[in-house]
Amino acid sequence: MTDSRRIGLLSATGIGVGSMLGAGVFSDMWVDVLAVGRWAIAAVVCAGLVALLNALSTAQLAARYPVAGGAYAYGRAELGPFAGHLAGAAFVVGKTVSVAVGATVLGAYVLPGHAQGIATAGIAAAWALNARGVTRTARGATLIALIVVTALAVIVALSWRGDPSVLGPAVPVQAADASAGTAFLVAVAACFFAFAGYARIATLGEEVRDPSRTIVRAILGALAVVVVLYVGVAAALVRLGPERLTTAADAHREAVTQDEALAPLAQLARLGGVPVWLVTVVAALSVGGAMLAVMAGAGRTAMAMAREGDLPRGLARQGSSGAPWRAEAAIALGAVALVWTSGTSLVLVSAATILTYYAVANLAAARQSRAGRTAGMTLPWLLPLLGLVASLTLAVVALAQASDGWWAAALVMGVVVGWPVAAAVVRRRGATR
Repeated sequence: MTDSRRIGLLSATGIGVGSMLGAGVFSDMWVDVLAVGRWAIAAVVCAGLVALLNALSTAQLAARYPVAGGAYAYGRAELGPFAGHLAGAAFVVGKTVSVAVGATVLGAYVLPGHAQGIATAGIAAAWALNARGVTRTARGATLIALIVVTALAVIVALSWRGDPSVLGPAVPVQAADASAGTAFLVAVAACFFAFAGYARIATLGEEVRDPSRTIVRAILGALAVVVVLYVGVAAALVRLGPERLTTAADAHREAVTQDEALAPLAQLARLGGVPVWLVTVVAALSVGGAMLAVMAGAGRTAMAMAREGDLPRGLARQGSSGAPWRAEAAIALGAVALVWTSGTSLVLVSAATILTYYAVANLAAARQSRAGRTAGMTLPWLLPLLGLVASLTLAVVALAQASDGWWAAALVMGVVVGWPVAAAVVRRRGATR
């Protein structure tokens, strides 16, 4: 029989780094981060600290429960079916939105003016590749992560040698539409979106070798690499000043009608004498690799939920490669629908739902620590509680700022919260009969 646990530390770390980089550094999170001016670096650091708290809680739980499903499985084990269902719903919705964000970024970089069509094709391609199995995905994600980290480090380093005045006329960045304190919290929440990829590692519990050790080390290692890289990028962007940058979101909107629209990283490349086309190639690799990893992680959580009856059991079916192709197909269809929407910040919607997922993980980790059910590592229970408060606060702020309309809040409240509540009511009525 072939050993199903075939992913090692390097591949698991590469999946985490690739998911974080693709989901954030090329996305429009810089709209909110750069809107707070010189506080941008502080926002990145704060987001990294929240991610660290969440990572520690996730690592502690994963060491004790090395199974597919992440906080869905942890919540069920430590807090009960409702908490697990809430975490699973938040993760699946949040990562479906993340796939849509990545696909939109990919389309805007690859073929401006036809971003939505390219995004749709990219989602279909990611599903087809994932259906062939996690081994190919893991190796590809690791290679892409190495290329992207190297390229971004070179671009940032070279940018410090240039004179910002050579970038030409200033392009103002729209000021934040909120008080200074709220704007900073929004910046932290948006930046957290760029760190959330390490959750993908926790969903590999059934596929990594020596999971109690590998998952912990891979999560912390991937987070350390990305924190250093994001701080470097933020410092370089702040040095330029927001008045010399077009934001990623503005670039994507303008790309519908213009042949060239420079996002912040492209401006850094120009400053360092790096060809802009190289940024496009790196962005396509990074975002494409992240889409593979994020879709695979969401698919495995959906598979775990289907096994427990929280989703249609048909979604638990796996193909010959072991991939849950039906669950991933459902996620792909949802992401395609989101690609064609407008009027909301998908980054903030995703951040709000993923932070809800981590709120459950932190609560489960606090309960686990108090009860002494840990294995491999034990956190002081106050640390998970601090992560819980931070996650809930940022989730509320992100959701409030995500859309001028009502649909984003309705989606999150109706699906992420309403669905588990309805399921709990049905279970209770069934138990009383």
